[in-house]
Amino acid sequence: MNLARAARLALILAFLAAGPPLVALGVGHQLRTPSDPEPPRLHVDTTYVAPTGRTLAVRAGGDFQAALDAAQPGDVVTLEPGARFTGNFTLPNKRSPGWIVIRTAAPDSSLPAPDARITPSYACVLPEIISPNSSPALSAAPGAHQYRVIGIEFTVSSAVAVNYGLIVLGNRPTSPGDVPHDLVFDRVYIHGALRLNLRRGIAMNSAFTAIINSHISDVHETEADAQAIAGWDGPGPFKIVNNYLEASGENLMFGGADPSIRDLVPSDIEIRDNLFSKPLSWRVGDPGYAGTHWPVKNLLELKNARRVLIDGNLFENNWADAQGGTAIVITVRNQDGGAPWSVVEDVTFSNNIVRHTGAGVGLGGMDSHPSQGTRRVLIENNLFDDVSGARWGGGGRLFQAYNQVTDLVIEHNTAFQDGPIIMTEGRPNPGLVYRDNLSPHNDYGILGTGTGPGAPTLGAYFPGAGVERNVMIGHHRYASRYPARNFFPPSLTAVGFVDHARRDYRLSDASPYKRAGSDGKDVGVDFRALTAAMAAAKTTELIAGCPREDNR
Repeated sequence: MNLARAARLALILAFLAAGPPLVALGVGHQLRTPSDPEPPRLHVDTTYVAPTGRTLAVRAGGDFQAALDAAQPGDVVTLEPGARFTGNFTLPNKRSPGWIVIRTAAPDSSLPAPDARITPSYACVLPEIISPNSSPALSAAPGAHQYRVIGIEFTVSSAVAVNYGLIVLGNRPTSPGDVPHDLVFDRVYIHGALRLNLRRGIAMNSAFTAIINSHISDVHETEADAQAIAGWDGPGPFKIVNNYLEASGENLMFGGADPSIRDLVPSDIEIRDNLFSKPLSWRVGDPGYAGTHWPVKNLLELKNARRVLIDGNLFENNWADAQGGTAIVITVRNQDGGAPWSVVEDVTFSNNIVRHTGAGVGLGGMDSHPSQGTRRVLIENNLFDDVSGARWGGGGRLFQAYNQVTDLVIEHNTAFQDGPIIMTEGRPNPGLVYRDNLSPHNDYGILGTGTGPGAPTLGAYFPGAGVERNVMIGHHRYASRYPARNFFPPSLTAVGFVDHARRDYRLSDASPYKRAGSDGKDVGVDFRALTAAMAAAKTTELIAGCPREDNR
């Protein structure tokens, strides 16, 4: 093993069980308070390294695996545009360091710009890698490293009824040396078919791995959860940026199975600028329902994860089905009972839009199996729109925090939900800060099992909570049940939105809540910051299109 690779694997091992330090690396070495989520310490560098070696061109009918086996660091393997390569291919573990590029032979000018998301309209310039069975179209050998895949389509043969994962990066590693690492999938198109049972687009059980500018769709299964991307057996860091992610169970999930390496927690996870969605054609009873019931759960779930940044994403279309319709689920799980180190900690959920869902964010503090907790979660500057139990099923609640969620901070969010603001039960949740938020109070506001709205619930379930400078619209008769520094306008009109009917939820200059937050800012979302974060996502459509005859 060369020294560079040995050092990298040692670094991975060092971070497996590392808790939060007093100094957060990569953020100016600023001291942080115990309740602050720590940002990711490590980041995946996706800077393109131009090939310096040979070009191994594989034409239609050629041997793709032979090219992978022959490629050396610095080489590029090109695949003929539109050609189909059927098989179960493996990225080998090369002994020496250096990047190998696998890409379409089409010129860069035929693809989206390097920072733009690919769409299915580019299919005619993409070679296809097709699994002929239930096994992966592409997998990584133990320890495989430094591969960048650009402009490739991955799918399943039309004769196959079920596939358990199109791309598998890591498979039950027994040591850090077995973990594939330094893998980048850039502008790839990964998809199933209308009635195919596809369990997973990418199993990301690896380290230093990025999925960027890509499109993953038609990931669904009738008898099990399905995920566009799932990771449970790799330490990270991970970068998931500017992708379209579509799956029936969980569009993206970390955790969900016990890691094979003791103390492993997927860590240092960057989730930015993505579109998470479920097509309404999957919703039973919708006018566009396509006829197959794919069990739907949520859009994003964290069961075992540490130092996670979720910023600038659009989450839409989630309804009550196999679960209660909650879009974002953050709840620790020692899934199979053999990983008591499982934890969810240091999560920042900021500058996102969550819309068209039965409930907003659900947080659970402790598992029924022995586990660590859920702690240090910040939910800041997000817009929750059309959170409706009446329309999407479920309870229409904005937040649920139960069973000892510790150090939860919810601030500067604007929401429109038809259920409670916060629901809770189980063990008390210490360290809640709820401030500078704007939403309807509705019938119950902040409510716990066995306790009434407001003070009774805060006293029983949120000891020492800081609840201030929130606008809770309507039901002003409950104002006396909350701390004095909150606001209870009688109606949406009294809030003073710029144009609520047209979904312009900024506060007008005449609003009494303009600059009325605890920090002197507007109560609710800073829409300038939200717009800037959302603008980072870039999608391009190929103007001419690429129609292809395909019976899948």
